[in-house]
Amino acid sequence: MDKIIKYIKKPLNVLLYLMNKNFFKWIPDKKYIKIKYKLEMNKKLNLQNPQMFNEKLQWLKLYDRNPAYTKMVDKYEAKEYVSNIIGKKYIIPTLGVWKNFEDIDFSKLPNQFVLKCTHDSGGLVICKDKSKLNINEAKRKITKSLKKNYFYAEREWPYKNVKPKIIAEQYMVDDSGMKLKDYKFFCFNGIAQTILVCSNRNGSFKNTNFYDINWNLQPFTRENHKNNNEQIKKPKNLDEMITIAEKLSKDIPFVRVDLYEINRKVYFGELTFYPSSGFEGFEPEEWDRKLGDMLKLPKEKKIEK
Repeated sequence: MDKIIKYIKKPLNVLLYLMNKNFFKWIPDKKYIKIKYKLEMNKKLNLQNPQMFNEKLQWLKLYDRNPAYTKMVDKYEAKEYVSNIIGKKYIIPTLGVWKNFEDIDFSKLPNQFVLKCTHDSGGLVICKDKSKLNINEAKRKITKSLKKNYFYAEREWPYKNVKPKIIAEQYMVDDSGMKLKDYKFFCFNGIAQTILVCSNRNGSFKNTNFYDINWNLQPFTRENHKNNNEQIKKPKNLDEMITIAEKLSKDIPFVRVDLYEINRKVYFGELTFYPSSGFEGFEPEEWDRKLGDMLKLPKEKKIEK
């Protein structure tokens, strides 16, 4: 009932809902992105002379279509790509890979593991105790994700041709008992400029802080995520993490490199080309422009053929 009331009060939310459910695959990418940007950001998208960080992400979706990006966002293929650059020791072990949920032999998996779809952002099942795993619920969630092409809702081009698979990964725990934090390095043309730290994650991160590379807390956040009220301790391997992020982001206009620090070791998480798909503002708003100034767009457009 609350959702119905929400849609009655703001009918445009119905359009957003349908867009997120892939009802408008037929709309050309440029037009679709303009419509969605207006709905999400409540402002017109400037693609002719983009200035804001979020505007430039939309430009990159359309005009920086490097075929290598498809492998880089594939959660299975990316491991090989990344290990060739920084080494296998930074890769979280893969326990298995399958095309269909029915192919998974759970008897061969350890008591704790993580299931992920390779082609999207939501197909995730965390198993902390195999005896308590609801396999039917896990199947429902994973199978639903496998059927969806993640590209169409946000027009994030690298995902368009990723072949959907399921992987199982080792469940990573820090011996200190502390919950894992995501260290997300915003890299502009191979240079790490700012770090988003996500903590208190329960399926999605709840608390976030931005730091510069010298670990000074920055005075901004994203609209939909609250700042952590506590100062987060500087990771022991920060310098190594910066080096890794810059190696992985070399020659790329913008990419966010996500890393973990677990038991005093650094592990690779994923590569993200369009944080929040470029549809989430900053508070204060001026930081959308400040980060935009850091992002230098390519002079030549790379358009899908």
